[in-house]
Amino acid sequence: MDRYSYQMYEIAHMALAPARAVSEATRRLASNPFNPWSHTLFGRNIAASAELFERVTRRYGKPAFGLRSTSVGGREVAVTEEVVWAQPFCQLLHFRRELPADAPRQSRLLVVAPMSGHYATLLRGTVETFLPTHDVYITDWVDARMTPLSAGKFDLDDYIDYVVQMCEALHDPEIPLHLVAVCQPSVPVLAAMAAMEMHNNPHTPKSMTLMGGPIDTRRSPTAVNKLAEDRGADWFRRNCIHMAPFPYPGAGRLVYPGFLQLSGFMAMNLDRHVNAHVEMFNHLVEGDGDSAEKHREFYDEYLAVMDLTAEFYLQTIEQVFVRHALPKGEFRHRGELLDLGAIRRVGLMTVEGEKDDISGVGQTLAAQDLCTGIPDNRRLHHLQADVGHYGVFNGKRFRSDIAPRICAFHQKMESLRG
Repeated sequence: MDRYSYQMYEIAHMALAPARAVSEATRRLASNPFNPWSHTLFGRNIAASAELFERVTRRYGKPAFGLRSTSVGGREVAVTEEVVWAQPFCQLLHFRRELPADAPRQSRLLVVAPMSGHYATLLRGTVETFLPTHDVYITDWVDARMTPLSAGKFDLDDYIDYVVQMCEALHDPEIPLHLVAVCQPSVPVLAAMAAMEMHNNPHTPKSMTLMGGPIDTRRSPTAVNKLAEDRGADWFRRNCIHMAPFPYPGAGRLVYPGFLQLSGFMAMNLDRHVNAHVEMFNHLVEGDGDSAEKHREFYDEYLAVMDLTAEFYLQTIEQVFVRHALPKGEFRHRGELLDLGAIRRVGLMTVEGEKDDISGVGQTLAAQDLCTGIPDNRRLHHLQADVGHYGVFNGKRFRSDIAPRICAFHQKMESLRG
């Protein structure tokens, strides 16, 4: 590991700042309606080129959820965000709905967002879909480079502890609680439920829904799974771990940088991303503002990435993708061997996408085989046809097919005793 690589990247990014400023000024000038050249093909080419340069060299900040209202029982109500629980590496964000005093109380839903590079806002569509039917909370993970060294470490054990603490914080004997884990958190959520059941913790939720998660990556292994297993944690330690640079609050912390993660994301489908930017250029030249805006919206979210702590990232690689500790019955939390068979009170729903190229078909389903103590009437598996990884938790089929099944499962779990 070159301890100064991240700092050099930061310097290079700062060195491009004047060029980005000039590019943005050029775009504004070339697209100004009072500029006669803005109405010509030449002017539109200049504006499009300037915007594209600025966008591909920009560092994208954390996006906003921007969910201001929802419809509950046919009535439009305002939505406001509030932090109800906080630790150095995570905030629990509540989407509080301004419901009338006589409105029936709905069950609570904790959406555990992936801590795998993108911000929790990647699940904006997931939250929006559940707002009419649930009182929604989401894990808003903190960028590791923004957390000072004095806050200590954060690893997979800490992640599991956070999930347990959030379940305890949200527990109310009068209001059912359900968990939805999207992709990466499927493993720590399943581990947290086992730890809670083994210790007879009274604050377990009614159910957990695991969506496109790497429970057993030996089943239908994808290119991502094979890469991690073939290279092992040591390779990632040598090549992917860097020291967060000055002037960030977390300067000196060992992290897996967001820019490296983004490089890996884009390399998987490089042709598609290049073609998307070429298409955006053409849309701008042709004056197709709607199509260009859709591109901006997608990439403003996709290109916004956060750093992960080195210890969490490497432990996840080792435990989940190399050793397969959970499906082998070798997973430990704080030194204690976890027994997935101890889970009895928490209902289990698993969701997979037929065309998922991140978590292959069968990897999430494996949880059904491992949780031997859950009664059959507290289980459900759904394989969604014609969707990839992103479609498991967002998009048209999620809204029309997957989310209604999850809601029905929650209602069933609430109707059962115990």
